[in-house]
Amino acid sequence: MISYRIISTGSQGNAAIVNNFVLIDCGVPYKSLAEYVPRLKLVLLTHIHSDHFRPSTLRRLSLERPLLRFGCCRWLVSALMKAGVPTSNIDVLEPDVMYGYGICNVIPVSLVHNVPNCGYKIHFPAGKVFYATDTNNLNGIVARHYDLYMIEANYEDEEIQRKIAEKQAAGEYAYEMQVLRNHLSKAKCNDFIYKNIGPHGRYVYLHCHVDHESREGERQCAAD
Repeated sequence: MISYRIISTGSQGNAAIVNNFVLIDCGVPYKSLAEYVPRLKLVLLTHIHSDHFRPSTLRRLSLERPLLRFGCCRWLVSALMKAGVPTSNIDVLEPDVMYGYGICNVIPVSLVHNVPNCGYKIHFPAGKVFYATDTNNLNGIVARHYDLYMIEANYEDEEIQRKIAEKQAAGEYAYEMQVLRNHLSKAKCNDFIYKNIGPHGRYVYLHCHVDHESREGERQCAAD
């Protein structure tokens, strides 16, 4: 059975550990990861935004674990080097290509965001994981009968449309328009899960939308 630990999810930072030794995203302070660091074998990174990519934590990880592997697509290589990770520890991954790490196989998948971004299919001997956040859609991606789906469910369509209409009527800037363009709705997330999940699959919602006025929505969603 696949185990997972969500260290943090949402605009305050993202990091998840799967099967005790694979870290996906690194947008949190080092102290949030410290107890897990001795077991880590692989760090997978998705995109440059600071809630997913924290240079100081990545630098500390590479110093504490000199043999730790860092996997990313080409758009993160220079930023990872600038953060202080040795080039010899960086694996440049291409979307839709499978890479073998012994402990697992990894397949990056391209995602639609306002910067280059990817999700991951990770195949362990014990099962398969699909991870995707910060994307407008999952069109064309197939992950049938995976054991664990970790997917963004950022907003409810009706609620965000209501907020946009209210702010536009009041002549206010509706930042929710950016959310619609760059993030995945709960409805799209559920549609993908229902099309792909098997009888024994599990799923967890990630990276939920947060109002500037309140963080309650994020706390509720992260707990699902």
